[in-house]
Amino acid sequence: MLCFLSSMGLSEWLLVVVLVLLLFGAPRIPQLMKGMGQGIKEFKKGLKDEPGTEAGTGTATEVKKDTATPETTDNK
Repeated sequence: MLCFLSSMGLSEWLLVVVLVLLLFGAPRIPQLMKGMGQGIKEFKKGLKDEPGTEAGTGTATEVKKDTATPETTDNK
């Protein structure tokens, strides 16, 4: 899937780093990496939780469906 990354040389990696610095700026990169790390952490946490449980609590949440049927009207 990411086999093209292994074929990149030093000059290509330097070009990528320079482009990222130009696009986002040096002060913003740590914020982006922090946000990406938090997103990955939340994703992994969501994978570990069982389906039907509330995230982070481990307690099951009930889903209540509206069982009322809509009233029909007679148009006579």
